[in-house]
Amino acid sequence: MTGAVSVAVTGATGRMGREVIEAAADRDDVDVAAAVTRTPSAVDGAVAGVDVADAADLPSMLAASDPDVLVDFTVPASSVEYVAAAADAGVAAVVGTTGFDDDQLDRLADAADETPVLRASNFSRGVAALRRAVRAAVGALPGYDVEVTETHHNGKRDAPSGTALTLLDDVEAERDDLTDRVHGREGDAPRTDGEIGVHARRAGDVAGEHEVLLAGDENVLELTHRAGSRRVFAAGALDAAAWLAGRDAGAYDFSEVLE
Repeated sequence: MTGAVSVAVTGATGRMGREVIEAAADRDDVDVAAAVTRTPSAVDGAVAGVDVADAADLPSMLAASDPDVLVDFTVPASSVEYVAAAADAGVAAVVGTTGFDDDQLDRLADAADETPVLRASNFSRGVAALRRAVRAAVGALPGYDVEVTETHHNGKRDAPSGTALTLLDDVEAERDDLTDRVHGREGDAPRTDGEIGVHARRAGDVAGEHEVLLAGDENVLELTHRAGSRRVFAAGALDAAAWLAGRDAGAYDFSEVLE
């Protein structure tokens, strides 16, 4: 597309919604056409000069503002509603929400039949590089024990994080002998064959840290990514929105943006 891509932002008064709107204010390739929130006390406010409306009005706002892409970082139940509204309005959707159950994923797939939908557990280019490194390392070190640890702020709802689950999928794709995800350990708990250890930590205002540990006899490899702030995720989501606008209906992945 030519010119700036217009976006509608859901969860506009949340951590990531604010970051997306503030990041868009610093760019020439995207404009925020509409912003909504489910938080009643924030409905009459504004974020980075953008008025924030009640999320109940999203369908009418999409019709009035006619954005190219909806950008969603909320919670699963709200996200599927917002994406369905976007599909009804012919608006593409970039989804950074995580923690969906199978039924909710099916609803997102239904929306992708009607409009472009790009869903990712992480919009950091560094995490994309981490995933490539993890697949290469796991494939090169057969038989090594694998542990995945993630740390996020104390308000994050889903555990393990969506990114940790994606990393686990990457590990299992390279090692078909690892099939048992063990979440934390307590008491008498030696490692068993086929096990991947999974650990979720919640503390302070940590934007996101992910570590994959591979350990064998006298060899230890640690692959780690730390996000300095949520702005990296907002930037990636806006990159995805600019890339997604004008594409055919279907399900897309952030890796396609990076390629």
